[in-house]
Amino acid sequence: MDAELVTLATAGATTLVQQMTTQGWEAVRHRVAALLARRRGGAEEEAAERELDVWRADLVAALEEGDEATTADITAHWRLRLRRLLRDDPEAAAELRALLGELPATEVHNSISGGVQYGPVIQTGTISGGLTLGGSPDRPRPPR
Repeated sequence: MDAELVTLATAGATTLVQQMTTQGWEAVRHRVAALLARRRGGAEEEAAERELDVWRADLVAALEEGDEATTADITAHWRLRLRRLLRDDPEAAAELRALLGELPATEVHNSISGGVQYGPVIQTGTISGGLTLGGSPDRPRPPR
């Protein structure tokens, strides 16, 4: 599969999962269902909407429980699903790009509390593998 389509499927999956928890979900849900049911008719679109509802319910439950693994699994599912769609129907890429272009950008607001931070602050979604943070052993630690 073309690297551009893989990137598009990844962006689509990430955006879809993010949109599942927004107030604008109903409109996005309808558009994504139409994309999934391309050229198949109304019954397929309704089935796609029901499927999206089930995935959204799973996502909301996972977020409420702090279950990051399930959230990642849901994103991975939709990444694979969109990759298959784009592989089987390359014309769907234009529709997915248009949908992504119409969605509002997700805003991120960060705040750090608890006093002065003397070390690195990292903003991330998911970190896989080992992560080591540390300063130079020659540099003394600031007073607390």
